[in-house]
Amino acid sequence: MDILPNIDFSSNIHHLEQIKNMLAMEAASAASTTTSTSDNHHHLDYPLLVPAPPPPPPAALSRYESQKRRDWNTFGQYLKNHRPPLTLSRCSGAHILEFLRYLDQFGKTKVHTSCCPFFGHPQPPAPCPCPLRQAWGSLDALIGRLRAAFEENGGHPETNPFGTRAVRLYLREVRESQAKARGIAYEKKKRKKSSMPLLKKNQPMALLDHSAS
Repeated sequence: MDILPNIDFSSNIHHLEQIKNMLAMEAASAASTTTSTSDNHHHLDYPLLVPAPPPPPPAALSRYESQKRRDWNTFGQYLKNHRPPLTLSRCSGAHILEFLRYLDQFGKTKVHTSCCPFFGHPQPPAPCPCPLRQAWGSLDALIGRLRAAFEENGGHPETNPFGTRAVRLYLREVRESQAKARGIAYEKKKRKKSSMPLLKKNQPMALLDHSAS
């Protein structure tokens, strides 16, 4: 009968458990390093890209500003179609009068001639062949808008062709002639009188100071 050698299995098992624990710790350490590297890779601090806010919508133009822009564009188109060619820098008061007379063909106001039986009649009882013209009020407002647009587009007030004396006289003549032909009166707006008493010449101040009496 063979006699087995006396081997200390308990010490070998303990040694194997130590090796197993060391391998497990190394594996856990490697896994932790990999996870940390992966997390750092996915969580880098990139600058936050925020889309720029859209520009605010342009403010809606008022009725006056819209009409002024249309008038300015119409006048610019008139200059382009003018024969001979005409530039804004060479435009004079005479050219403005020519433009106003050109607009008469698009007028809708009946202006009776002196030989018309309805001359001076505010409400004609029957139609007549008298021509249609631009009303004085429309022309006056048009010149005011174009005068402002000229300066807003770089023109100087002293060279503004819409503010020349010839244009002012023409508008006055149109107002007076249309008032007679249509039997209406264009009245200027009256200024409100000041409530403050006027001081007469050589009038002593004591007479106006009622609190002193």
